[in-house]
Amino acid sequence: MQVHRTCLSSEKDMNGDTLWVWCYPSVSTELREVLLRKCCLTSDSAVLHAFVFGQYCRTWYYVSTVDVQEPTVLKKVTHFSIVITAKDFNPEKYAAFSRVLCRMYIKHGNPVKMMEGYIAVLTKGICQSDENGSFLIKDYDVRKAYLAGSIKDVVSQFGMETIILYTALMLKKRIVIYHPRVEALLEFTRALPALTWHRKDWSILHPYVHLEDRELENLRMCTGYVAGFVDPEVTNRSDLFEVFVNLPDSEITISQHAKEAMAMGKLHKEIGHFIVQSAEDNDRTDVQVIKDISMKTKEILSNLVSLAKEGEDAKLTLEALKQRHFPPATENFLFHLAAAEQLLKI
Repeated sequence: MQVHRTCLSSEKDMNGDTLWVWCYPSVSTELREVLLRKCCLTSDSAVLHAFVFGQYCRTWYYVSTVDVQEPTVLKKVTHFSIVITAKDFNPEKYAAFSRVLCRMYIKHGNPVKMMEGYIAVLTKGICQSDENGSFLIKDYDVRKAYLAGSIKDVVSQFGMETIILYTALMLKKRIVIYHPRVEALLEFTRALPALTWHRKDWSILHPYVHLEDRELENLRMCTGYVAGFVDPEVTNRSDLFEVFVNLPDSEITISQHAKEAMAMGKLHKEIGHFIVQSAEDNDRTDVQVIKDISMKTKEILSNLVSLAKEGEDAKLTLEALKQRHFPPATENFLFHLAAAEQLLKI
């Protein structure tokens, strides 16, 4: 299990004060500030999020927050959050694990019991308890985590405009998604990397970002990303994206500075129709739709590799592309795709 630390990040007492109670083994002050922001106990909002996840500085965090109900040994505590940080993306795995730890903490009110459960998972891959439930690592395959999002739902909402998302992901552009509800953000954003299944790269996912300097600085260090925000102010931050998705309004906007690289043509229309046709087929599952899109992507990449092989060092040049007399939008897309796939001769 690729966990490198876990912590009971905070408790909120009857006075409304939030305290960082326990941590094992340790976290930096910078990461602690980020985690406290994510666990929602420090905000004035009455809305609690039972489970959220995200990524900061290549570390995944998984936060479970509990509303403490009487009777309990946790005197004067109204809420608490447990945070697990890890190197792997697997929300279902860590949600299940943190539920077991939460039940232990509610029952005993003592971090030592949680620590025992945590160590058991680290050493044996299992945490078993008749009263608190059991957790078994091998039940949670990473491929299941990758396939848990629904591409069919994405296409159902955006139809042919899904091609904009596909193109942006293929070209490793920056996509920002806005929705006031973090749960909706998590559900939508986690599905998008599956549109480029050939990469199986969920490190591009930053599903829950605040408009805070350190978090934005971390985001800027990434080449391309899928980033989720609950703050409507992000609409005005065109410096953060090439493609902006307003989820509540079902609108996708390409920023002015990205219109040339993201120009759409006949090839995009064909791919868009293909994606929609596959996703709207009621007999096809999400897995089959992802497989269909992946096959189409491999076909495009195979053609690109063939073109590159004709060039020096098996790299593609703009001159070689121009000799093929592709339509301008297709030539433009293939040129930028070659750059994204490191097939371009510079």
